[in-house]
This record gives sequence, structure tokens and C-alpha cells, in this order.
Amino acid sequence: MTFDSLGIDSRILTALKNQGYTTPTPIQQQSIPVLLDGFDLLGTAQTGTGKTAAFTIPIIQHLLNNPSSKRREIKALVVTPTRELALQVAENAKRYSAGTGLRTAVIFGGVGQSPQVDQLKNGVDYLVATPGRLLDLHNQGYIDLRHLTHFVLDEADQMLDMGFIHDIRKLLKIIPQRRQSLFFSATMPKDIIELSSQILKSNYKQVRIAVEKPTAERVSQAVYYVAKNDKPALLLELLKDMEGSVLVFGRTKHGCDKVVRILNQKGVKASAIHGNKSQNARQNALNAFKDGSLKVLIATDIAARGIDISGLEYVINYELPNIAETYVHRIGRTGRADASGASISFCAADERAYLKDIEKLIKLSIPLIEVHPFSEGANAEWAKPENRIPAKQGQGQRQGQRKPSSNRPAGNNSKGGNGRRKSGNGFARGGK
Repeated sequence: MTFDSLGIDSRILTALKNQGYTTPTPIQQQSIPVLLDGFDLLGTAQTGTGKTAAFTIPIIQHLLNNPSSKRREIKALVVTPTRELALQVAENAKRYSAGTGLRTAVIFGGVGQSPQVDQLKNGVDYLVATPGRLLDLHNQGYIDLRHLTHFVLDEADQMLDMGFIHDIRKLLKIIPQRRQSLFFSATMPKDIIELSSQILKSNYKQVRIAVEKPTAERVSQAVYYVAKNDKPALLLELLKDMEGSVLVFGRTKHGCDKVVRILNQKGVKASAIHGNKSQNARQNALNAFKDGSLKVLIATDIAARGIDISGLEYVINYELPNIAETYVHRIGRTGRADASGASISFCAADERAYLKDIEKLIKLSIPLIEVHPFSEGANAEWAKPENRIPAKQGQGQRQGQRKPSSNRPAGNNSKGGNGRRKSGNGFARGGK
């Protein structure tokens, strides 16, 4: 199947060809015809599968088929949880609508509002926004949503995680009831399903792109058992053998800044992006990372949503996420399109439960790199009484020993193996 077979306007097809697009992804194949027919849509797909194009292309076509009779009016609104994702969606919308005359704008907080207000005054057809700044400028009278015909809630699960539910409910009271609504989320917990029922019409269609493994097939994965205090040294050692850009994930803003200081002191050029950074600082770091002048980018999960780096080879989970689904989003930053990639995770003693949840979700025992310069420190940390796994009553299992699960081959229990599948030395290039 090609984009030509989906009934897309020739002007959009030209723009897509100029971007090198020829074959739609599965979510694009299934979503675009449904949206062109005017149905509401609930979409679920793995990160990096082309969701933005899946909803943007048919919206652009609808706008071209129904031009505003008077001055430009906001007809399409896409709401995203982060500034980075808003910028990415807006950039793609401009590419897909190149040559059509449609005008796209993006607004978000953390920067002065004057340039954004100027864009709005000049007229906008397709608006991408984060919730806070959107409501703020609407309350000030700079945004008129009365003529809205298309509404997209993107990355809805992350929206709820960031506490935007009240802003979304306020927004739903403002926008017209007669509209086409699109609801996209990488995961579908109960609260997300409840929210979608408030947004979508009763005859909505659903597109769910299921995969046997909820992680990118082209991404190799490995885990290192390492003491918490040895993580900086392990990271520095791994970076010596890594060419190209490396995206490193931490759980907290303070933790990310600390890693940056350590790397910079050792001569490794690194920057952090998180919620405490100004928008200019975040964008400058991201641009430097994209053009290759910055080797290492340290990011929190919220700041990293929307990062789309072509050819990114390595993702390092410096700290494992406490929500298993977040791991999937993290490693989805690499191995995008037809590229390959590697995900490397550091697991300290207090993160074992997180690792167990991740492996349960992805239905895979992540290969363990057992032999590395810091394995002894990991063994010592894991052997401390407070870090031992208590034996279940009646099992007679020795404290500190991890019983192999049914989906994990029973291997050597030395050097932190505990029944995990071994992956040899593999220290150089992260065991890739």
C-alpha cells in the first residue's frame, strides 16, 4: 500500500513525497481512511509508529476541502502534554501542509507570550498547544475556539500523569460539541478509557496496533547490575565505546543535573532537559543533540516525550522507571523507522522490583551483562541484609537468592545472575 491509494489530496501527496514518505505505517493505513470519512477515533499504538501523520494528514485534507469563508479561524486544535512534543507535532504539520497555504502555529508555556500572540493575531488554521498556555491565552481573549472542527488529544496517558485532567475538562467546556475528535494514547488504563468516553462520539472507531512484543524489535536490550554509587563510573566507561549520540534517562530533575556535572567534569559534553530548565535552554540542548555537537543528553521522562532523533543509536536507563510502560516509551526513542538501536539499563538493588515489572510487561527476560568492572560492587550491595529478597514461607528458598521464573531459564546464580539469562561479557558497546 502507498499513500496514493488512501485518497489523499494531491497537494498533500506532493508534500509527503518531498519528505521521502512512500509507504504508510500500519496506524496510518488504518486511521487515515476512517478519519477522512469523518469518524471520531480512539488510537493506540507503540511509540514511534507514525501517529502524528496518522491524524495530521486527514485533518489537513478536511481543512483544504472546507476553507474558511472569512478570515483565518482556528479549525484544528492538537493538545499535547509537553513543549517538545508540541514543537514536533507543529513541525510535522507544517511539512505535511507545505504548499497548501494553511498556517500552523504552536504555543506553550515557559517563554514570553508576545511572539505567540502575534502568530494568533495573524490568523491560524492548525494550532498545537500545551494545556496551560492554551487556557491562559484563551482567558485573555487571544484564542477563539468557536469555529473549531477538529480536536486531537495526543499522548493522553502522559497528559493524565502530568496532572492536566482538570485543564482538559475545562477545555472540553469551551470547544464546540460538533467536532471530529481524535484521542491518541500509547497505553489504555481505566482512567484513560473513561476520559475518552467524555471526548468521543458514541459511533467512534478504534485503531489498535498490537505487537507481540511492546518494545521495538530492532532495539537490542541489556541490563547491568550495578551499585548505585558506581553508576556514574559505569556510564563513563560505556560512553568510551559509544559513537554518536546517547540519550540517558533519569527519574528526577536533580538527578539529571548531577549526572551532567559529573560527565562535564570528566570531559564529556552533556546537557540536561527537564521541567526546571527554560524553554530556550531545553531547545538549545535538543538542537545541539540533533546536530551532533552534543554527545550526551540527560532527560527526565516528561521532558523526553516527543523527542524524535533520527538515527539515535543508544538509550541508557541510568535509573529504571518506576512505571513499566515508561520503559517502553524510553527505548522507543531509538530503533525508529528502519534503524537499529540499543537500550542499556542500570539496575541497583533498590530497583529490582522495577526490573521485574518491566520484564513482565514486555514478556522478556532482558539479557544480563554479568562481567563488567563494577560487578563486585553490585554483588556487595545486593548482599546487604536490607537488600536481600526475603524467602516466601514454606518455600525453603535461601535469603537473597532470586528464584528463576517460569519464563526465564535457570542459569548460574553467581555474580548476580540469579537465574537470569547471561549475555557474556558484552561490556564494550553495551553488549550490542
